[in-house]
Amino acid sequence: MKNVSYTLLLLSMGASAMASAPAVTGEFSHYAGVDLSYVNEVESCGAEFRAGGKARDPYELFAQSGANLVRLRLWNNPDWTNFSTEADVTRSMERAKKAGMNVLLDFHYSDDWADPQKQTIPASWKADIDDPDKLAAHVYQYTRDVLARLNAKGLLPHMVQVGNEINTQMLRPADTKGDPIDWARNAKILNAGIRAVREARAADGSSPKVMLHVAQPENVEPWFAAAVAAGVRDFDLIGISYYPKWSSLNFTQAEAAIARVRKRFDRPFVIVEVSYPFTLRDAGDKAPNLLGEDSLHRGYPATMRGQQRFMNDIVGMTLRAGGVGVVYWEPAWVSTRCPTRWGTGSHWENATLFDFQKGNELTPAADFLKTIRGIQ
Repeated sequence: MKNVSYTLLLLSMGASAMASAPAVTGEFSHYAGVDLSYVNEVESCGAEFRAGGKARDPYELFAQSGANLVRLRLWNNPDWTNFSTEADVTRSMERAKKAGMNVLLDFHYSDDWADPQKQTIPASWKADIDDPDKLAAHVYQYTRDVLARLNAKGLLPHMVQVGNEINTQMLRPADTKGDPIDWARNAKILNAGIRAVREARAADGSSPKVMLHVAQPENVEPWFAAAVAAGVRDFDLIGISYYPKWSSLNFTQAEAAIARVRKRFDRPFVIVEVSYPFTLRDAGDKAPNLLGEDSLHRGYPATMRGQQRFMNDIVGMTLRAGGVGVVYWEPAWVSTRCPTRWGTGSHWENATLFDFQKGNELTPAADFLKTIRGIQ
């Protein structure tokens, strides 16, 4: 997600029962996704999720709502949380598999949030920060080892992100914000991660798809043009974050920009992060919300209907531009007693797919999952 930690720091300062959609585990025409990285954490603090007034397992609920892909972030070795670690992600992947959904594994290559504002090098690699060859070796070995351990448990992901919102230079000092990219260095790092993914093989001979992920549609074409020119060419999918709050493009402009990317680079794309508020209220916790009035797109109020229309139109935009999927970012980051880096609760409860005003009832916007797959 774009600029999560920076924005949160500033903030801290100043449906009825559904018919079951068919589960899928292999290839399919469109990805209907949800990022469930926070689920284990909020459940540890007592969160419950409801549909039709009944408490439901969120993995099973989203699968029955049409989801066929779960996105999960992975931090190297965070010293401030027990979640989004390899052990936590493994547990989440087991839940996704049980529910019949594939996994998009999102390597941040950091011990903390990686986004367009910062790409902080893991502490254990810091001594080699000025040696691109050693950094590439770290990325290759770490990626290879994680995938090998997952594969041994029958959990090799369907898709792998080599980096998260990598608009700027990867593996930089903690106090570095938005470095321009040294493409010789960056290409070496990215190609090392890609090579590790390509070498992973499941028992059936399949290998994860490789995704490269950039935030906001206006940044995608110049980034990939530079990446390809630098020799980063072995990728399967383009991942794009689209948040009206942080993008200079409206729907029409975003669609045109994404369609150009699809045609120019001849790769399918996925809107791999998107969310929208259903209210501007919060749950009364001590965690200021990220998406307020400045996050609204013209024509889409912060209401249940506004959220639903926004997501349906995101699906339409994606399909018209030649995309193959949409992933909702953190639809289950509901408010609990869990602490965050910047408060207690959730900074996202008004933009989840669960209405905190009704005991975390699934919102109508979740219908986008069936819409993109053509499920009635």
